[in-house]
Amino acid sequence: MSRAWWVSAVLACGLLAQQKPPAPDPARPEQAPAEEDEALKPKEYTFNPIQAEKELRIGNYYFRKGSYRAAVQRFREATQWNAQSAEAFLRLGEAEEKQKDLKAAREAYEKYLELAPEAKNRAEIQKKVAHLAKR
Repeated sequence: MSRAWWVSAVLACGLLAQQKPPAPDPARPEQAPAEEDEALKPKEYTFNPIQAEKELRIGNYYFRKGSYRAAVQRFREATQWNAQSAEAFLRLGEAEEKQKDLKAAREAYEKYLELAPEAKNRAEIQKKVAHLAKR
């Protein structure tokens, strides 16, 4: 009895697998699919100093480790979360300089100088900007 049941079950599965899918209903036009993958949507940034500080800490870790590309990504994220973070722009400039992206490094240093006009290392950073502008 059980052997006959298994044979009929296998045959039924085989018949179902051979059936064609139903044709689309012409009366109902296809709709464009909704955005399915959230990762493909552009990230929206709002002022979040806590998240910026977190990105800065992680970027510093990567910088010390020698992973400058990862550090650049984290520092850039920090500047997106808090566009007034002078430290994030300073660290971004240092990481970009390590990666030999001199134009990006100069831009980050200039933004740092704009945000921190009375920084103790202002003269040093100004020298770096002038040196990077010549290259």
